[in-house]
Amino acid sequence: MNEDSETRPPLETAPKSGVKIFGVGNAGLRVLQHLVERGFAGAACAGVSTDPAALDRCPAPEKILLDLKVLRSLGTGADPDRGREAAEENLPKLKAACGDSETILIVTGLGGGAGTGISPVLARVARESGAQVLAVAALPFDCEGNRRRAQAQLGLEQLKAETEGVLCLANQKVFKLIDDQTSVTDTFRITNELLADGVIGLCRLLSRRGLIEIPMADLSAMLRNPHRDIVFATAESAGAARSREIVDRLLAHPLLDEGKVLAEAETVLVSLVGGPDLSMAEIDRVMQPLHARCGRAQVLMGALIDEAFRDRLMITLIAGRQSESASRSGPGESGSGEGAPDSNRLDLHLVRSPSGNRSQSRFVPPAPALPPEKVEELLSGRKSGSGKSRKSATKMRQGQLPLEIVSKGRFDKSEPTIHKGEDLDVPTYIRRGVPLN
Repeated sequence: MNEDSETRPPLETAPKSGVKIFGVGNAGLRVLQHLVERGFAGAACAGVSTDPAALDRCPAPEKILLDLKVLRSLGTGADPDRGREAAEENLPKLKAACGDSETILIVTGLGGGAGTGISPVLARVARESGAQVLAVAALPFDCEGNRRRAQAQLGLEQLKAETEGVLCLANQKVFKLIDDQTSVTDTFRITNELLADGVIGLCRLLSRRGLIEIPMADLSAMLRNPHRDIVFATAESAGAARSREIVDRLLAHPLLDEGKVLAEAETVLVSLVGGPDLSMAEIDRVMQPLHARCGRAQVLMGALIDEAFRDRLMITLIAGRQSESASRSGPGESGSGEGAPDSNRLDLHLVRSPSGNRSQSRFVPPAPALPPEKVEELLSGRKSGSGKSRKSATKMRQGQLPLEIVSKGRFDKSEPTIHKGEDLDVPTYIRRGVPLN
C-alpha cells in the first residue's frame, strides 16, 4: 500500500460528492434523525418544515423554516395547498439551500400537508438549479383514510413529474414486519429504518464510483416507469460465510414476499458494498442464486469497495414489477371489457356534428312517394287524434356531456352526501334520468 492510500480517509467519511439530502415534513425529519443516529455521513443533510418545534428537534446541521403569517407557526394542518403556498413564498430560501449540489435526494412522507405540498416545489427548484433530483417517499397506511390516500397519490404524481424518479415505501407493507403486540411508536421506527436503508443505498449509488457501476440513466428509467411497483430491500452480513448468509437474509426480507417479487420483476438492480478483501468469487456466490430467482428480469449489478466495510458485505436490491392496475388493463385498454360501452365516446358523438357526411349542395331533394295504403294509414291516424304514433317514437335519452367539473370551492374536499346508495350532491333530474325539455 503506497503513502497516498495510507493517508486517504475512509470513503464513508470522505468529502461530499455533490449529494444533498433534504428531509421534508415530519416524516422526512424523522428519517434524518435516524440517519444521524446510525452515524451516516455520506451526504450533507437539511431539514425543511413549516413547524419550528419539529425543526428544533431535528439534528440536521441545516434547518429551513418555511412559514407564513396565515400558518401562525402551527404547521399546515394536513393541507397540501398550505404547504405548497409556504414553499412558493420561500423560493429564495430553497434555491439557496440547493446551491451547486449535483444531486438532490428528497425524503418525505406523502398524504399530509408539508411533505405533499413542499416536496414537488423543492424538486422543481432543485431541477431548475441544474441538479438531478431523486426522492424517497412513504405512502400512508390504509387506516389513515381515503382523503389522506388521495392526497398522497396526487402528491406522488406531482413529485414524479419534477424528479428523475421516486422510490416509494407503502407503509401498509410494514405489517409484514410487525405483530399484534407491536406499538405505534415501534411501527413508525421500523418505517424510518426502511426509508433510511433506501436513502443510504441510493446515496452510495449516486456518490461513489464503484468498480462496477450502474448507470444513472438505468436507475432513472426504472424509477420513472409509471406502470411499475418499486420494491427495495437491504441486507448485511460479516465474517467468512458472509456471501452465503447475506443471500439468505435478503431472500427472507418480508418486502420481497419470500422471493415472489423477484420472479415477477421486470428489472432488478443489485448494489454490493464490500471492503478491500471482497473477492470475485464472493460476488459470484451472491449473484448466482439471485439470477436463478429473477427469471425473465433484466438484472443490473454494481459493486463498490469501501474501506469501512472490511470483513463486511452489504447488499441493496431494487426490483421493479408491473403494477396490478397496469396488468389488468394493458395500453389502450379501458379494463371494462370489450362489450362495455364507452360513455365518453358516446357523449362525443352527440357533441360533434357529422360534418364529414353533410352535403355541400343546398338543394334538398323531395321526399320519396308513399304507397296509397301508407298514405291512408297516416290520414286515418291524424283524424282519430290518437297519440300512439307519437308515443311509439323512440325517446332520446338524456346524457351527460364531458364538461369540465366546476370546483366546489371550500367544499371541494368535503365527503359526498350518500343516502341509500345515491349521491345527493348530484342534481335530482340527473340521478333520476328526468329529461329537460
